[in-house]
Amino acid sequence: MGDRPASIYREHPGQPYTRQSQKKNDNYIKGAPAPRVTQYVQGAKKGDHEFDSAVILTLDEDCTVRSEALESGRIAANSHLSKVLDPEEDYILRIKPYPHHVLRYHPLAGIAQADRYYEGMRKPFGRPIGRAAIVDEGQIVFKVEVDEGDLPEAKKALERASHKMPVPTRVKLEK
Repeated sequence: MGDRPASIYREHPGQPYTRQSQKKNDNYIKGAPAPRVTQYVQGAKKGDHEFDSAVILTLDEDCTVRSEALESGRIAANSHLSKVLDPEEDYILRIKPYPHHVLRYHPLAGIAQADRYYEGMRKPFGRPIGRAAIVDEGQIVFKVEVDEGDLPEAKKALERASHKMPVPTRVKLEK
């Protein structure tokens, strides 16, 4: 089975539903997969270079962003930046949210007499299938620090990353 569509998990849960067990050891989720994001900071990590300005990508709605979406946005932004700028000294790309929220899947029974399958299953917990970051409206998702002359390229890179996000986004200069 492939990834389930992001629309299933896009809704902002407020507080994640977690298992409440009578035994303390069963309260945590066993076997949660690792986040798909490989690097949270890219570009000129080494060095004492101070950048003049920064461009940020924020979300216009509360939602959960899957770690796959964060990773594909990072790849899209970094591939554009590395083509036009020197990755060793011209920019720093940062991913701000961390995907802590564990996504779970409980398959529905599509067979006859499925009511027996669901007896006593009001809120079935499901098995963990991925991770997501719970992001509030206006929260910074990506941040690119560049010099003043490279601002248009940083904006283009974050616009490419915005196509990977599940809700409308806004690219703006950070003050």
